[in-house]
Amino acid sequence: MDLSKSIDSAYKSFTEWKKVPFADRQKLLVKLADVLEKNKEKYAEIITLEMHKPISQSIAEIEKSAGMIQFYAKAENVLQPEKIKTEFDISDVHHDALGIILGVMPWNFPFWQVLRFAVPAILAGNVILLKHASICFGSGDEIENAFEKAGFPKFIFQNLRIGHSEIKSVLENPLVRGVSLTGSEKAGSEVAALAGKNIKKSILELGGSDAFIVLEDSDFEKAATEAPWAKLQNTGQICNAAKRFIVHERVEKEFVPRFIQEYNAYQPADPMKSETKLSKMARPDLADELESQYKKALRNGAEVVLALERISESEFRPGIILVKEGNPILQEELFGPLAILMIGKNDEEILKLANGIPFGLGNSVWTKDKRRAQFFVDNLESGTVSINKVTSSDVRLPFGGAKSSGYGVELSLQAIKEFTQIKTVVGNI
Repeated sequence: MDLSKSIDSAYKSFTEWKKVPFADRQKLLVKLADVLEKNKEKYAEIITLEMHKPISQSIAEIEKSAGMIQFYAKAENVLQPEKIKTEFDISDVHHDALGIILGVMPWNFPFWQVLRFAVPAILAGNVILLKHASICFGSGDEIENAFEKAGFPKFIFQNLRIGHSEIKSVLENPLVRGVSLTGSEKAGSEVAALAGKNIKKSILELGGSDAFIVLEDSDFEKAATEAPWAKLQNTGQICNAAKRFIVHERVEKEFVPRFIQEYNAYQPADPMKSETKLSKMARPDLADELESQYKKALRNGAEVVLALERISESEFRPGIILVKEGNPILQEELFGPLAILMIGKNDEEILKLANGIPFGLGNSVWTKDKRRAQFFVDNLESGTVSINKVTSSDVRLPFGGAKSSGYGVELSLQAIKEFTQIKTVVGNI
């Protein structure tokens, strides 16, 4: 593939796109959302065929993506110059589009992850080059086609069918001004280092090992009902899925049996059937890795609560392990249908367990006590804290991580500014 040709065409498109008024860009977003809605069954089938997501969840992904686009289509123009009161006649802050932004995107949400990064960046006046996961090139092509169907100028969004080895040459090109990556900690550190070496803006949304904290004064029956979905949606292959269920010892006997019963109701089935809630993992090598992590956890003292049973090269009956502080598996992300259960004696110990990992994407706290909820809000080291609800992303609110879960913000009005250059204008006239 001629990358220089793709980059040159993207830059030529950018020089015109950045001049298009904000409101006119939004009119095209309205059409883009409509394209997704009208083709959601087709797009959902591609997702399921590529990475095995249950079809009902693939449809939900397209619907959520369309809703996100509609939000930005109606959004306030936060890029208008901000006037600052000073002694000068002119003292404004402008936000200029950067130019070409590279997106390095994962397979677990083939449309949502791409569009949630690309749409606000394009609305800000940038253009996009996408390096999608290799198993999702079909999804990448369909997203590019959707922009064309919506009437966007050519080369505003390009799907590059390239491998990881070609990311370097893209980022080294001086016309490329930034990169957004959603993926593993290892991939994020490599791309961020490359971006830093070449003085390019980077945003990273990396792994997580989110805590689902159940205190003894909570509605633990509701928590037990929602907890399995928090972990097993998309077969447990979500960065901000609940991965560690940290339960106060006083509610362990009531919560855990209910949790196991609900959790065990998720069993792998045909992803093309609408009633299927759990499918196989995206690739056999990912299943190999999860099985290896399961054995590692057990070798280091974890106890089986519900056995993780591999029934095919990519399918598991979902498992739960009881893990104590100090197990090295806590330093890793379990990406798949394997949950960690931990027991805490009090709020301070539970907080220590929740924070005692490299990651900090999102945490969920279940309690009826506002004071205790505030204690966790103030002290949890994560980009999101959810109270009495499953952690999820919301287009109206900023989404990002702390610690090794990355930096920068996606979603919300704030995301429109992420790939812009702040320009100060000051003086007299």
